[in-house]
Amino acid sequence: MPSAADVARAGAASMLRRTLGEQRIVLVAWRLLVLQNAHPAVGAGVGRLSTYRNHPWRRIEHTMDSGRRLFFSDQEALHREIQRLERSHRRIEGVDDRGRPYSALDPAVRVWVMVTLYEAMTALHALAGRPLRPAQLDRLYTEFRTVCAALELPAELLPPTAADVPGYIRATIRDTLELTEAAQDMLYTVLTRAPAPRRLGRLRPAWPLLRRLVARFLTTLTLADLPAEFRAKFDLPRGRGAAALSWLVHRGARAVALQLPDRLRYRTLPDGERARPQQAKAPRPARTPRALRDNRPGRIAAFYRQVMDQTGDGRLTSADFAAMAHNVCWPLELDQAGESGVYAAFDAWWQHLLATMDADGDGEISCEEFVTAMLAGIDRDPDYLDQGLHLAVRAMFRAADLDHSGLLDAEEYRTLFGGSRVHPAELTHGFRQLDTDGDGQITEEEFVRGFTEFFTARTESVAGTQLLGRP
Repeated sequence: MPSAADVARAGAASMLRRTLGEQRIVLVAWRLLVLQNAHPAVGAGVGRLSTYRNHPWRRIEHTMDSGRRLFFSDQEALHREIQRLERSHRRIEGVDDRGRPYSALDPAVRVWVMVTLYEAMTALHALAGRPLRPAQLDRLYTEFRTVCAALELPAELLPPTAADVPGYIRATIRDTLELTEAAQDMLYTVLTRAPAPRRLGRLRPAWPLLRRLVARFLTTLTLADLPAEFRAKFDLPRGRGAAALSWLVHRGARAVALQLPDRLRYRTLPDGERARPQQAKAPRPARTPRALRDNRPGRIAAFYRQVMDQTGDGRLTSADFAAMAHNVCWPLELDQAGESGVYAAFDAWWQHLLATMDADGDGEISCEEFVTAMLAGIDRDPDYLDQGLHLAVRAMFRAADLDHSGLLDAEEYRTLFGGSRVHPAELTHGFRQLDTDGDGQITEEEFVRGFTEFFTARTESVAGTQLLGRP
């Protein structure tokens, strides 16, 4: 079997890269997520720990970034991504509602997740009316198995050949899959409540209407495209209209793709480069400060909704703080000790909030409890933030200080807070606001002061109040 480096060098000749890099792979992405989340272990972990309900676009962005690192990188980058995934998955374990233990590191679960990705690639061709020939399937599966080997998935759990994959899929559907809450969420509800994508631009006010149309389209298409065995087991309908929609969408997308130049046809080119640079939303112009009044309650509530409530269920639990730690670590490629430090700091913050804010003792913190207790704590004790928030903020700073200089330069700041969904000008503005002495670097105390001002300043006139964007 060829090495990962061999596949990387194959570049444009790689069938796997050409299939995964196409823009139209998104047409089977939701189908893939439904199949993955129908596995009880995956559904349990996603339902309890994932942020997809409140941040579906960010979750998709992270998934696509991870896929790009796995399938389009050189051997060194591939190894780093594998280590990152192992550290992240090590924290996903527990017991589901039926008392069954689950773990994201379970080899059988990892194999199912990976094989469904291969199956989605073959389905993309089949649904477009051009199923791959046996020789093509063998070639695609050989390239796919190379990455599975790098992930150290047990070879005996993988289907031996491409011809064995359909039987493996049917057997898993029959013997293992369930219509989990997470799978039903993917099918019917996630997009009905999804926030507007940042790149929607001037169409943003129309999102409530567009969201219903997108959700209905995606549900209909996914139901039509799911394997027949899956639909039969769970009595999922596939009417003539859905079948016609699937036929039209997939064949039409293929016909259009064949006419496009590579920079438009591919999201990621087979050589691993992005076909087009990601364009983020332009920053909003600064507004005149509002009349003097205490703006803290609204600002703190916005922080609760936009930053802290990662799972989107309207309450804070330990899962939200683990998700925040994950999102800090994600772009930084930390080692085990570095990640552990970030997770420990966010857990300490959670324990502090739980001790001071959980008024009804239910182990959860509502937005009202958070805002009320935060204001009371700040007004009562000047050191209140030192006992929780500052621990997490200092951990963020030290993790982002990749050269261990004790300072954050603009590039380190962008790595921590940036991404394709944040406009460079907005990042530059944020950096300059926190760089209070204007020396082109942010000290740890300047960084902490910015977060402190966000929670304590009564007006919008100080730099730290703009952590969530310009007022």
